[in-house]
Amino acid sequence: MNENSSPQTDKKTSTVATNGLIFNEPVVFDLGSPGRQAYSLPECDVPEVEIETLLPPDEIRGPIDDFPELGELDVVRHFTRLSQWNFSIDTNFYPLGSCTMKYNPKINENMARLPGFSQHHPYTPEEFSQGSLQVLFDLQECLQEISGMPHVSLQPAAGAQGEFAGMLMIHDYLAAQGNPRKKVLLPDSAHGTNPASSALCGYTAIQIPSNKDGLIDIEKLEQLMDGDTAAIMLTNPNTLGMFEKDILKITDIVHKKGGLVYCDGANLNAVMGIVKMGEMGIDVLHFNLHKTFSTPHGGGGPGAGPVGVQEKLASFLPVPVIEKNGSHYHMNYDRPQSIGKLKIFYGNFGILLRAYAYILTLGPDGIKEAAQSAVLNANYIKSQLKDIYHLPYPGPSLHECVFNDKNQAGSKVTTMDIAKALIDHGFHPPTVYFPLIVKAALMVEPTETESKETLDQFIQAMKVIAEQAKDDPDAVHDTPKRPKVSRPDEAHAARHPRLRWKK
Repeated sequence: MNENSSPQTDKKTSTVATNGLIFNEPVVFDLGSPGRQAYSLPECDVPEVEIETLLPPDEIRGPIDDFPELGELDVVRHFTRLSQWNFSIDTNFYPLGSCTMKYNPKINENMARLPGFSQHHPYTPEEFSQGSLQVLFDLQECLQEISGMPHVSLQPAAGAQGEFAGMLMIHDYLAAQGNPRKKVLLPDSAHGTNPASSALCGYTAIQIPSNKDGLIDIEKLEQLMDGDTAAIMLTNPNTLGMFEKDILKITDIVHKKGGLVYCDGANLNAVMGIVKMGEMGIDVLHFNLHKTFSTPHGGGGPGAGPVGVQEKLASFLPVPVIEKNGSHYHMNYDRPQSIGKLKIFYGNFGILLRAYAYILTLGPDGIKEAAQSAVLNANYIKSQLKDIYHLPYPGPSLHECVFNDKNQAGSKVTTMDIAKALIDHGFHPPTVYFPLIVKAALMVEPTETESKETLDQFIQAMKVIAEQAKDDPDAVHDTPKRPKVSRPDEAHAARHPRLRWKK
């Protein structure tokens, strides 16, 4: 890289990105030459048989016309060039809201690739799996301590499955009391998976409106909470980044009517090490390890959504439950009231291992500092942009802040325009049009891992876009110009995907 190619911020334009080297890469079917191959395998040490003797004819794929034949270097260069058309966690700041952790420490990856873990077959007998079982047991203990929930299952494979597990346990617990109930209360700022999880358990979702401060309306909650309501599903901090300051009133109202309180732990990184959900009257909490504890998130990678419960729900946890007897770790399947098994074996072990490494690296003081940094970073951005972009709910916020395009509406510059313009400045767009209670929302979450220099670059870019919106709105409408693809027809792509290449 020469001295003119360093991606330093230009104070006049705020741009971090440059045009770079973008190849007009063809699809892989247009590459290669007959006879090339990108692999070299050792000789087979077992007898070879024809696949027709192993599978029925309708399970065998036929030949693919014009299947590409490429050398190893062709393959590596092709997919590396494609990756350079897009943002990556290793090269760009992701201010996406409600997605939390974008930092994946390389040491976590190294731990997950240690042969003793990566080559440990899940069918290995229990007596030869003590190391892996200890990791899982110790992670349970860590999550119990962080959350204040006395029991934790690591089995759910994602946040949504953790929600489902939690609501199943609530359903079965109430059914065992002789009253399964029919309704679940949901704030209007809830994550979209919350009503889906309720519906899968047979409940009708009833919406609770937010008050003028963006918090749960206590009076409405008291009106809606009755003997036929199984639970309230809330997020704390909520999707506006605000802490439900009346959480003790909320849990008391629900408990007095015999209901339970489910907390979506998507935003745990704002409060971990500072408060414990179990001490607020929360009955069920799910953790997004792939968000809060640094494991790979996004791109279709695996997740992990452990669920923590209070003592009264412990007997309903998924099986197996990992227990320790003396120095021996074992999996207990003898749980008559269990909701059953959610995931083959015991969750996504590699993701659980990464989260465990991260928690051990931080320790109690580091976990608290991470939460404080998340809050500091979000409030720094909020303070720098609140007079430029409209802030519908200006009250105290924690790990994220939600703006909208009201101040730019006079120039007919929309939230989508602002988000697209950020790409030309070298930044991934924030979350847009969510939460739904904010019209044209622009949700910014810097997370705990970004430096002040990076935040200042982002703030400067947002300021430049706001100035452009006033002085030359057409230029903002016409962005982004730097990427390989500018503004695709997203609705058409979603409804008419091209799943097979045809020349």
